[in-house]
Amino acid sequence: MFRVPLLVALALIVAFGGGIGTAVWALKATVGFGSIAIGPWVAFPEAQTVSADPYAKAHRARAGELLYGGAEGLAFTALTDDTGARLSAACSYDVSGMTPPARFWTLYAAAADGTALMPGAELPSAINSWTVLRAEDSRFVIHVSPAAQPDNWLAIRRTGSFALVLTLLDTPTAGSSGLIDLAMPKIVKTGCGHA
Repeated sequence: MFRVPLLVALALIVAFGGGIGTAVWALKATVGFGSIAIGPWVAFPEAQTVSADPYAKAHRARAGELLYGGAEGLAFTALTDDTGARLSAACSYDVSGMTPPARFWTLYAAAADGTALMPGAELPSAINSWTVLRAEDSRFVIHVSPAAQPDNWLAIRRTGSFALVLTLLDTPTAGSSGLIDLAMPKIVKTGCGHA
């Protein structure tokens, strides 16, 4: 007597639970299609445009993010260093070189879900093009480390993995079809632990 309703309820639970679970997984798995990778740096230039794919639109709606317009800016994210090793907060890294042309840029460390890491109230959690110290040839070296460093220091927590987010604002790069030819800063591991 209760067998048929129980089987129907079980089928509905599996169908709705599986459908919702796979939809949430798909939204967490990708920002969308059409990514551009330059070394460890990855950007999704189509994610904020009208021609974005359905996954990018759904990801944007779920995250509640206000993305930049096509000519306003472009965000690059790095989850690994230049050797392909995952960025670890137990290690120190040097981000060096130059950025593509931009009126303004910012660099900060983020957790896996994209939220900015806040290592402490008095510690530098972001650096930008106005505050970075540069060499005479306009190149810079930013030390990303849980321990204090001289010159340009971006503080991170000592545990877990993280991502680096480089946002270029008011840049011709955002509307450029030649993104592959851009030179991005290098990310090099300089030590782990107390080294």
